Amino acid sequence: MSDRVFPSSKPAVNGGTAHNAATTTPTPATTTPVPNPPPASTKSHLYNPTSRPPYRPQPRRRRTRSGRKLCCCCCFWSLLILLFLILMAAIAGAALYILYRPHRPDFSIPSFRLHRLNLTTSADSSSSHVASLFNFTVISKNPNSHLNLFYDPFTISSFSSDGDVFLGNGTLPAHNLSKKNQTSFRNVIVSGSNDLDADSVNALRSDLKKKNGAVTLKIQLDTKVKVKMGGLKTKKVGIRVTCDGIKGTLPKGKSPTVAVTSGSKCKVDLRIKIWKWTF
Repeated sequence: MSDRVFPSSKPAVNGGTAHNAATTTPTPATTTPVPNPPPASTKSHLYNPTSRPPYRPQPRRRRTRSGRKLCCCCCFWSLLILLFLILMAAIAGAALYILYRPHRPDFSIPSFRLHRLNLTTSADSSSSHVASLFNFTVISKNPNSHLNLFYDPFTISSFSSDGDVFLGNGTLPAHNLSKKNQTSFRNVIVSGSNDLDADSVNALRSDLKKKNGAVTLKIQLDTKVKVKMGGLKTKKVGIRVTCDGIKGTLPKGKSPTVAVTSGSKCKVDLRIKIWKWTF
């Protein structure tokens, strides 16, 4: 019985050719697998003194209740002090009012004369002109029993009452009034010679065309006054005196006409100036 020869199924190793050996197939040997070596570490274990630690954001600190409590206490005490100051000012004002009983000064115009009030218009109606001359008496009174009044010079302005058209101006000297005293100024002159616009001409013309030639005038006095209460003096305060309801007739010729002032009333208002505005 002849032996069979089986070809080797292993390929050639390292480019070599297979051998047709007639030898028998060798018994494979048992081999132990060799474990793979561990990968080399890429991290350096050496200490670098110049290296910085990684940045870690710090958590935000929350406001403590003590800060809120302090803010609330400051607001409370500030509001309390402000209310206390307002209360003290109100008490002081009430005490001064009860003690001194202040009253507004009193003004009146007992007599008023119209010497001239002419409105002229050019032939082509391009311009209009008004000329005025008034003469009147002013009485200034101090109705207070504990206050002295010190007036600056007065600036006087005259207007037509209905149309509020400016007619002329004048002045009144400064004067002082002691307690419960009065003074009068006679022959106070107010005059003017002004050009008027179209609206002022129409308003004044309608006033002059009333029945019986009657015209209603208004006198305005502006000044500043200082008040003395015992040893206390206040700062100067602006006042405006408005005397309305003066009714007169237009003069004819050179003789003046006497206006009716029995129905006129003079009102005194404070003029308080804050920066650019006057109240």
